[in-house]
Amino acid sequence: MTNGETVRVAIEELRRAISTLDNALDMRFDRERDHGEVEGEVRRVNTDRSRLAQELDQSEFRANRLEEVNREVSRRLVTAMETIRAVLDR
Repeated sequence: MTNGETVRVAIEELRRAISTLDNALDMRFDRERDHGEVEGEVRRVNTDRSRLAQELDQSEFRANRLEEVNREVSRRLVTAMETIRAVLDR
């Protein structure tokens, strides 16, 4: 092999190596971008989960408060009915 051929072969090998490196870098950047997108999605899911947990807590509080009010209304209705019966029985 002549010096010119050796240089051409070396240049071609260098081109293939650079191409392989370029492809590897592209794949790495794609994975990093995908990883960043996944992290963003995880953050959004966690934010939604926190918001939903807070809304659930508020709903449970309102439901408990409504139960208490319902029991009080029921107690007052029973008292009113007993008072009305007592008046009618006189």
